[in-house]
Amino acid sequence: MKLAEAETSMQKTVEATQRAFNTIRTGRANPSLLDRVMVEYYGSPTPLKSLANISTPDASTITIQPFDRSSLNLIEKAISLSDVGLTPNNDGSTIRLNIPPLTSDRRKEFVKLSAKYAEEGRVGIRNIRRDALDSTRKQEKNSEISEDEARDQQETLQKLTNKYTAKIDELLAEKEKEITTV
Repeated sequence: MKLAEAETSMQKTVEATQRAFNTIRTGRANPSLLDRVMVEYYGSPTPLKSLANISTPDASTITIQPFDRSSLNLIEKAISLSDVGLTPNNDGSTIRLNIPPLTSDRRKEFVKLSAKYAEEGRVGIRNIRRDALDSTRKQEKNSEISEDEARDQQETLQKLTNKYTAKIDELLAEKEKEITTV
């Protein structure tokens, strides 16, 4: 594994962690809260965002306008069964989700969930580092690169690891602040 490949993989891990953070509720309406909701549509699980137009008319409401009205009840059922924790209100053509203010207990749960996602991201980055280090050691063992080059690559790899781990820590701090702000 080359350093450029490792850096690209680390960047993708940070982006995946950011997407995971976006699915955590913060007290404000955000369409990305519904990114993980899958609807059983014609026998196959389908992402909600491919079945409906999702919008936020105000800070505490999400509206879902299905492209196919016959899927309205399926969407409502999928949201009810999901881990979003919101109750859908069906008016016959649209589904509304009212985002209640977060309680302090719920905020603590979301902070813990954020920390869990951040740790998963850090573990992903460390795994990429481990794979790249193994690759560097193999190259050194097979005399493809010198000992000095191997050491330089390992130092550069550690700097990349520190850089991307710090990015995840920044994202976590930002998300925790967002969650705890009333």
